[in-house]
Amino acid sequence: MVVLPALSDAETDRLFRALADATRRDIVRRTLIAEATVSELADHYAMSWAAVQKHVAVLEGAQLVSKHARGRERIVRGNPAQIQRAQALLDSYEQLWRARVDRLDALLTDDA
Repeated sequence: MVVLPALSDAETDRLFRALADATRRDIVRRTLIAEATVSELADHYAMSWAAVQKHVAVLEGAQLVSKHARGRERIVRGNPAQIQRAQALLDSYEQLWRARVDRLDALLTDDA
C-alpha cells in the first residue's frame, strides 16, 4: 500500500493550479536560484508589474514562494520544501501506478 504525503485536496489543487502556468513555473525556477524583487521578476516578462504581482500571489497561496519586506521592496524567495512535497506526491502516484501495472502484468502472465 502506498501512503500519500500529507497534503490536503485543497493544498494539492492550489499547488498544481499554480504550477499549471508557464510564467509561474518560471518565477518559481528563478526564485529557487536566487531571491528577487517583484520588479526584478517583472523585467523578464512582457506583462505589467501588477500582472507579475498577481502571479506571485498565486504562488504564495500555494506556498511555492514567500515574500518579505526589505525596506520598500518586496523580496520573493522560492520554497524548496513545497517543491519537495509536490515531488513526493508525484512519486507516490508513480509507485501506485507502477504497482497496478505490475499486478496487471502478473495477471496477464498467469493467464498465458
